[in-house]
Amino acid sequence: MEELLGIDTSTIFNQITDKLSTWFSAGISLLPNLILAILVILATVFIGRSVKSLSQKYMIRLGTNETISRFLSQLFFLGILVLGIMMALSVMDLSKTVSSILAGLGIAGLALGFAFQDTAANFMSGIFITFNQPYKIGDVIESKDGHQGTVVDINLRVTKIQSFNGLVVHVPNRLLFQEYFINYSENKKRRVQIDCGVSYGEDLEHVQRVALEAMQDLPHRLKSEEPSIFWTGFGDSSINFTLNIWVQYSEEQKDFIPGRNEAILSLKKSFDQEGITIPFPIRTLDFGIKGGKTLTNQLSQLSLVESTSNGTK
Repeated sequence: MEELLGIDTSTIFNQITDKLSTWFSAGISLLPNLILAILVILATVFIGRSVKSLSQKYMIRLGTNETISRFLSQLFFLGILVLGIMMALSVMDLSKTVSSILAGLGIAGLALGFAFQDTAANFMSGIFITFNQPYKIGDVIESKDGHQGTVVDINLRVTKIQSFNGLVVHVPNRLLFQEYFINYSENKKRRVQIDCGVSYGEDLEHVQRVALEAMQDLPHRLKSEEPSIFWTGFGDSSINFTLNIWVQYSEEQKDFIPGRNEAILSLKKSFDQEGITIPFPIRTLDFGIKGGKTLTNQLSQLSLVESTSNGTK
């Protein structure tokens, strides 16, 4: 019997050997179950991915929105994966471990919920947005903060908006769910307003006829809606009006910018042909303490005074 510092080393060695032997025997006995559990998990991952791909494909074929299809297919995958993990643990006789894991996940989820309130709010908002569909991919929206553009992606955390300058803005879902936003594409049409003015000397009825006729043959104008004109008031150097036309504004066709360009070009061309003047700002300068004297009168009086002075001399 060997001793080291008064400790029977052979006894300790035998205990360690017995324990390792027990573990090894238990591991050998569990090896078939372990292999089966691994195979179950691998099969679950393969089946989950297949179901995810096929479900998303067929839901889109059935007319389901792309965002909803992607969200539901992801849920199918996660559900199958969780089921596979549970089955694998059951194969290894770890049913009690499953209960412990679920209890731990519940406590961890509660703690993470308090720690990541904004993230949780974005997640829940993403779910509501996905199913309520206040906007969808391809719509043109504008957030409360002024971010405007085309929706290019909707996930459970953010909505990606591509601005008209090409920049992609990531807007948290809770801001679009809790605050107001503008959806320009929901009505499928949009009004184009052209603000203009004409000289005070023009015949307003003639101006109105010319302006409305100029809008009739625009390629991008929505033919189901007639153009209209509204006189808005008397300006400093012009009588002002707003000319309105309607254009198609859907996911497939957005004619706002081309329609506005065509309206401005056609209006200017028609006014030039009819001799209608679009005045620029005019300023009349009065001289004298009380005003009422124009520069021409001042120069005439000055010339008269100089002529009189020269004659006297």
